[in-house]
Amino acid sequence: MESQESFTGEFDHQRDPPGEVPQDDQNLCGQERDALLGALWRSMAILEFAADGTILQANDNFLGMLGYRREELIGQHHSMLCEPLYVQSADYQQFWQHLRQGEIITGTLQRCRIDGTIVWLEALCSPILDERGELSKVISAAADISSHIDDSHHSNSVLSALNRSLGVVELSPDGLILAANRNYLKTMEYLAEDLVGKSHSLLCDPEYANGEEYAAFWRDVCNGRFFSGRFPRRTRSGRTIWWEATYSPLLDPHGKAERVICIGNDVTYRVTREKSDREHLHLLSLGINETDNAVLITDAQNRIVFHNTGFTRMLGFQSQQVIGKQPRELFAHHPTFVKSIERCHGELLQGHSFHTEELIHDFHEQPVWISAVVNPILDADGRLINAVCVMTDITNTKVHEVLQYRVLNAMARDSSLSEQMNLLCEEVERVAPEVIASILRVDEQGRLHTLAGPSLPEAYSRAIDGLSIGPLVGSCGSAAFTGQAIISEDIASDPHWADYKELALTHGLRACWSTPIKSADGKVIGTFGFYFRQPRQPSGFHHLLVDAGLHLCALAIEREASRARIHQLAFYDSLTGLPNRSLLLVQAGQAIAAAERNHSTVAVMFIDLDRFKQVNDSLGHQAGDELLRTVATRLQSQARRSDIVGRLSGDEFVVVLTQYDTLHLTEVVKRIQERLAMPCHINGTPLNPSASIGVAIFPDNGNDIETLLHRADIAMYQAKAVNRGRFSFFSEEMNSMAQERLALEGALRDALRGGLFELHYQPQIRLREHTLHGVEALARWHDAQLGQISPGRFIPIAEECGLIGELGKWALEEACFQLADWRRRGIQVPCISVNLSATNFHDLDLPQFVTGLLRRYSLVPTDLTLEITETVLMDTNPSTNQTIAAVHALGIPLAMDDFGTGYSSLGYLRKLPVSELKLDQSFVRDMAKDDAVSALTNAVIRIGESLKLTVVAEGVEDADQYQLLLSQGCDVAQGYYFSRPMAADELERWVRDFRANLNQEAGQAT
Repeated sequence: MESQESFTGEFDHQRDPPGEVPQDDQNLCGQERDALLGALWRSMAILEFAADGTILQANDNFLGMLGYRREELIGQHHSMLCEPLYVQSADYQQFWQHLRQGEIITGTLQRCRIDGTIVWLEALCSPILDERGELSKVISAAADISSHIDDSHHSNSVLSALNRSLGVVELSPDGLILAANRNYLKTMEYLAEDLVGKSHSLLCDPEYANGEEYAAFWRDVCNGRFFSGRFPRRTRSGRTIWWEATYSPLLDPHGKAERVICIGNDVTYRVTREKSDREHLHLLSLGINETDNAVLITDAQNRIVFHNTGFTRMLGFQSQQVIGKQPRELFAHHPTFVKSIERCHGELLQGHSFHTEELIHDFHEQPVWISAVVNPILDADGRLINAVCVMTDITNTKVHEVLQYRVLNAMARDSSLSEQMNLLCEEVERVAPEVIASILRVDEQGRLHTLAGPSLPEAYSRAIDGLSIGPLVGSCGSAAFTGQAIISEDIASDPHWADYKELALTHGLRACWSTPIKSADGKVIGTFGFYFRQPRQPSGFHHLLVDAGLHLCALAIEREASRARIHQLAFYDSLTGLPNRSLLLVQAGQAIAAAERNHSTVAVMFIDLDRFKQVNDSLGHQAGDELLRTVATRLQSQARRSDIVGRLSGDEFVVVLTQYDTLHLTEVVKRIQERLAMPCHINGTPLNPSASIGVAIFPDNGNDIETLLHRADIAMYQAKAVNRGRFSFFSEEMNSMAQERLALEGALRDALRGGLFELHYQPQIRLREHTLHGVEALARWHDAQLGQISPGRFIPIAEECGLIGELGKWALEEACFQLADWRRRGIQVPCISVNLSATNFHDLDLPQFVTGLLRRYSLVPTDLTLEITETVLMDTNPSTNQTIAAVHALGIPLAMDDFGTGYSSLGYLRKLPVSELKLDQSFVRDMAKDDAVSALTNAVIRIGESLKLTVVAEGVEDADQYQLLLSQGCDVAQGYYFSRPMAADELERWVRDFRANLNQEAGQAT
């Protein structure tokens, strides 16, 4: 069996000569020595036993290492810790002989745990001699090296070197020196009899020894605290040395120190060397100090040997607080950063660089975000001798990055505005725990509403919600009112808080800084507030947080406002504020689903304003818009909370009646219709509006809203067809009529594409001369399946389905072609009139189109007359007016069709660019039977005469009408009395016959 203990002889201590390195220290790398000392200090196992081997005391590390409880060990013989064979050997006797001779023993030992297993120890056994030079007791310090036993030779060499310098001293809890080994006595330049029994403070600087720090040190040690580090000590000659040592208390069963064991060595030479190193670094520091970055240089033991002034500027530490310390000591209150420092040192020992970004606090406890890059400096053998750390302040960038990350993520997830703002407040409070963050929104009425404040007392948030902003409404209300940041360092005395300070102080809020949140156009839309629990001003870090947060707050609030506007635009009518078609369908669908579950009914009313187009065209779009808003208001006033009112498009509204009494439905519809028909003033003009209403009922007329709307629409058209201002309930007969109308629309499209339309022509006769004035072109349509379809049926359909403009252009080209053909073949037709719709005159290309037709068919402008209703002529639409003016400028005559049936304005008539007035057939029909009507026709003729306008009477059907018009001086007439509308070939024959009759009459006259 190998020898269980190896030891060197008595350690003959010799102090290091100034400026020289001891030979053994040259052989033993200081790094190795320091590493072992560090290991010993962290895991030192202390055992104290008497000269007869009785165990007197052991610390917790020793007990834990061997598995004993203190009561199982104290009073037992030292031999119980050794193997029986070893105890009986000469080696064990020699071990005691060396100790009695006062020799320090170091070496690798085997000791037995309580369970019988073996543990390998690196140990130092230091004898304590009494005044006669006899062994009094032994203090043993050991560390478990079982995992490194293969390196025992190296360990022995390290301990051998340590043996030359380690001093051991035993102290009482009140600081009296009880015993010391020879190395300690020699280091301190004392004899045992001069030191034992004296106070440990004898070896300290008097000022330090009499201070609170020294007293606190002893209190902590007596309470069981372990100390290690470098300590300045005074030798007997008054010289100050540096003592690197560990103070380890030996505890009684109550956890109080019975004695304190100090083991250390003189590191004055090393401190002197480090001082020299610092001088060499001074030149380097002159350049490094100029950078804004913080620079640290550490030695192999990770102690700071240099820092630049940038470090002080960035983190506030002074040199005396930094040099000689390990970085972890400066930031001990940052566990996360300490772990990063430990990882960093591990990487450096392997020769690797290290990079990290950390949020730390400077000397003044202000947060600083740093980016640290650490690079190792290695010797020729690849061992770490120094490390250079460069730190950059990235607080500004990082604050924006950290705050933006969570908030923008929440935006991307489409989280609510409240959740986004709460996340922002939580992130602010995470990096600045002294802050209570608050975000308030300012509504259109200037009231405050809580958006976020996760740490604000709920009662406080409720109390301020709804407050109106003002110059003295706390920090937030005042900031919103003035548009400027308000800093209230002490709420108790700040005038902004005079009326609200009790509320704030009751909830522990002592200071507040509030900054207005502004939209892109500078409008205050909220406030971003920082509350504090103590009176204070905001720091620079707080300013960075607010700067970053304000941007995010404004972005989120404006985004939410935009979304609300988009929602309003998407689901509400911008003119009336009513639900639009999309929202109406959803709400009505929900109402129908509820009715189905409850076995109840729902009525859908389709409402269409009568003659709305005339109002819009004659009084202008602004008047039309105002009428629509009036109708919306009236509908809402008649609706109950459970009803739904919406606008489909144009002048079409829908009311969905829920939870109504079926027996009284007719009364409800009638009441709504009567309310809509009440007179009103629109832009100063009195109007008597009316509406046609169709009603469909769930479930009788359909099971879904689309079907019910369609059928209510059918019923509305039926009501309008009977008479305006009526209402009608849907029936299946109406559905058949609607299907027929739909088929008619399809056939109309096919007819227009297939050229199935033709023009018929009705002569216009000059009454006094009895000559042909011209012809009016009238569209006719004969369908193979549907037969002859009157203009009264297909013209409204063409208008509704958007084909009227195309039909008008076709009629223009066909009429020009026919007139040119008649001219070529000698058929004497003076001119041709064509009816055009408002849609044609909304087209700015109409003048160019007409010019092209005249050129193509070699016609002049006066060959063509364009007929247009008075509502189109009086339209305020700029494009309509522009087109009419351009057509008139071409020299093409314009005729006002159906004069007298609309909102004619005689004052306005003289300004219109018309050449003809067409007297509506409704006047002509009754003029021979009604003197009032006859008087009206006479008035119109007189107006035309005074304005030099040709008056054309339509619908002349008998001789009485003819004679009366002739007597009143009417210029031109047309109607069945002269001829019905004819196809082109029939009109040719009629013209020939008419000319022949004229010639015959002329011959008879002569």
